[in-house]
Amino acid sequence: MELAFFDGTFIRPDERKVLLEDRGYQFGDGIYEVTRVYNRTCFALDRHLARCRRSLRELRIPITYMDEELAAIHHDIIKKSGIKDGTIYFQITRGVGKRTHTFPDQVVPLLSMTIRESKPNSEWQENGIHCGLFEDIRWLRCDIKTLNLLGNIFAKQDAHDKGLQGTIQYRRNTNLITEGASSNFFCVKDGVIWTHPADNLILKGVTRSILLEEIIPHLGYTVVEKAISPEFALSADEAFVTSTSLEVTPVVNIAGHTIGDGAPGKVTQSLLASYHALVKKACYEK
Repeated sequence: MELAFFDGTFIRPDERKVLLEDRGYQFGDGIYEVTRVYNRTCFALDRHLARCRRSLRELRIPITYMDEELAAIHHDIIKKSGIKDGTIYFQITRGVGKRTHTFPDQVVPLLSMTIRESKPNSEWQENGIHCGLFEDIRWLRCDIKTLNLLGNIFAKQDAHDKGLQGTIQYRRNTNLITEGASSNFFCVKDGVIWTHPADNLILKGVTRSILLEEIIPHLGYTVVEKAISPEFALSADEAFVTSTSLEVTPVVNIAGHTIGDGAPGKVTQSLLASYHALVKKACYEK
């Protein structure tokens, strides 16, 4: 069953509360993470918690929940919900205080969490997805996983309205691709994997890091972390996006242009297979 955790208490989803002067509610003043549950086990939780800490530091929100506490709450919400495969969303806001744009004194960060059943989209992974090209209108600190997501939402809604499954964003001033609205973007050309460097214009995705640090070196592929143009991406042999929810998902069409031969490529398929092998080892062979 779906379950929620709010301000220290497990509650039913229909009991979720909103505190009107929570700065997350009024200002988007907070951070969030999404973790994947396989076989009642959180995959790569340590990486998510490390990124959570970094986001809190960047927003100058006190770190009041230690990793051990957050991990224990993850474990408890999985156990209490009875969910075997699903997604956990948690956020930490600066806290509740009288509305003012400056940071209020003596506020306590507020943690909330939800869990629901979900599984990766195997059809998308098998056949690939179609993505649109959209101008990246987000702010210049995309490396922080904040609650401010309107720029992402506009791109995703535009893609949905056009019957597309994904988004690829580019900055107008440079004509260079950054990432998806909730994913990192990669392409493959002549056997070389290209992706945007982990700077302030993209989120350093957990799945992205697992590929670059664990999987790709093992498989022996060459990686170039450099921003590319939409034209370069359209001429690629393969393309794919990564995220906790999408895992590794092939992109077979961008803005109406077929990528490669229009089917998931061999490099992408090998990365996905290796990712699934890591998940199996971490969550099923305990």
